[in-house]
Amino acid sequence: MSKTYNILIMGASYGSLLATKMLMAGHNVTLVCLPVEVELINQEGFRVRMPVKGREGLVEVDSRKLPGKLSAAAPADVNPANFDLVCLAMQEPQYRSPGVRELLDAVAKAKVPCMSIMNMPPLPYLARLPSVSAQACRSSFTDPSVWDSFDPALMTLCSPDPQAFRPPEEKVNVLQVRLPTNFKAARFESDAHTAILRQLQADIEAARLDTGTEKIELPVKLKVHDSVFVPLAKWCMLLAGNYRCVTPQGIRSIKEAVHSDIEATRAVYNWVAALCKILGAAEADLVPFEKYAAAAQGLASPSSAARALYAGAANIERVDKLVQTIAAQKGLHNPAIDEVVKLVDAQLELNRKNIAAAVKSK
Repeated sequence: MSKTYNILIMGASYGSLLATKMLMAGHNVTLVCLPVEVELINQEGFRVRMPVKGREGLVEVDSRKLPGKLSAAAPADVNPANFDLVCLAMQEPQYRSPGVRELLDAVAKAKVPCMSIMNMPPLPYLARLPSVSAQACRSSFTDPSVWDSFDPALMTLCSPDPQAFRPPEEKVNVLQVRLPTNFKAARFESDAHTAILRQLQADIEAARLDTGTEKIELPVKLKVHDSVFVPLAKWCMLLAGNYRCVTPQGIRSIKEAVHSDIEATRAVYNWVAALCKILGAAEADLVPFEKYAAAAQGLASPSSAARALYAGAANIERVDKLVQTIAAQKGLHNPAIDEVVKLVDAQLELNRKNIAAAVKSK
């Protein structure tokens, strides 16, 4: 019998998708989330709905019916030392929030291996990329100091390729998967920590959902790779699609960002891919443009970063700025990416002015 792991996932929105896979595989999961989410999840669990090839509609997975044990907790109620693995599933700006910041620091000091499923690679992971100056990337982060206690050897990155959202008409414990692709994780530096990921990969692969009438295989697997560059394949997609949802005229869908001018999109995508190769990525670590363009046909909503930006957020994840900064370390720049960074900077500045004005008028 393989070991049952205790896994801490910080973030209950997107994190509930990863949690579903781990619970199905028989592992125990604690979700760190907001008080309203803690209460609801501890009472009712959560539901994840996803498309399954060859089946009509969506398959709903109820966490209460899965073999692993689920609990939810506030940041202050968690001791990281009780866990075998910590997964970071919040947006990067959230890690400086009161309570979350202290828990993240406790995770670092407890020396528990940590896997990020953020779009924004944590600073300690950037330190694992041999030709990147993590120090020079600090300005791309909302608060880089939250990462200072981490040992880079204990941090890995998992590309969050599956697309999911919370349906606005549902309770906050419901998540719907739009694009059921795989999580792609880089190995840890240590073989022992990588072995945890490989066991999770095998257990998730073997797990089946009991519908009452049959046992079915669900999409969204965990794939562990030896190359530290595999998760960077997401950068091409984010820069060609997600951040280009922001335009001088306002917000647009990922599908529109990609397909309204496919050659302009291809140029950005291939430029970011070339940058990844300069850093050390192999062709096999990256996703061909055609595959991404086909997947983007089904992404009829704007990206979460663009939605947050136009909803008035003071901070969002800045992978656009990070890629621009890393490219500059290599003496490179791309006018289309420079334009995106400028647009996002301007909208964030406007949002911060509006927030300051609203606070002042109270």
